[in-house]
Amino acid sequence: MGKFIITQRINNEYQFNLKAGNGEIILTSEGYVQKASCQKGIESVRINSQDDSKYDRRVAVNGKEYFVLKARNGEIIGKSQLYSSKPGMESGIASVKSNAPTAEVIDETLKN
Repeated sequence: MGKFIITQRINNEYQFNLKAGNGEIILTSEGYVQKASCQKGIESVRINSQDDSKYDRRVAVNGKEYFVLKARNGEIIGKSQLYSSKPGMESGIASVKSNAPTAEVIDETLKN
């Protein structure tokens, strides 16, 4: 089962990572100034992850494949890792689609 992990960056911004059941990070958010915005980002991933048209498949300058997930307004809400192949990237998208809707949210900023 997947998990959204909320953390705080060195610059005090909040971010989330969506991890697959095997612990691999499959999606990373932008930085958010407020935790509430980060939590809204998670809800946006849950909603938009099921719509294939919200995935923008891209190629990095080093030739590796990756994807971004966009919200209804076109804003990027998450970015994948780099993949060595297109099938690997497609597996990553499938993993986001299967994990995001029911992923548990773990707020690691509460441990401080």
